Amino acid sequence: MKTEDELTGLIIGAAIEVHRELGPGLLESVYQTCLVMELEDLGLDVKTEIPMPVVYKGTKLDQGYRIDILVNDEVVIELKTVEKLTDVHTAQILTYMRLGGYPKGLLMNFNVKLLKNGIQRFVL
Repeated sequence: MKTEDELTGLIIGAAIEVHRELGPGLLESVYQTCLVMELEDLGLDVKTEIPMPVVYKGTKLDQGYRIDILVNDEVVIELKTVEKLTDVHTAQILTYMRLGGYPKGLLMNFNVKLLKNGIQRFVL
């Protein structure tokens, strides 16, 4: 069993490998598919497109929010291919983490020259 820091380290390493192979400029779905392959090759439990319902005044609403990748039921990964990460992207991953009760999150923007500059870690 990996600690959460070891787990996020493995995830980041896998993402860097994907970015090294593909570079920036592709669709988010391409990076997601390749990252899932890398994570599964590491023996991690990987789920994609996890629905995140919103509960409003006791009513569950399925508004189409989905977590891009969930690893070992612990780490939310939200992938982007944008010019620059914004406060809205931060709010999105923090909301997913809170709604799902997930302790850690990684926001990754693959549209950068060096992936390490496009990664933000979050802990609840």
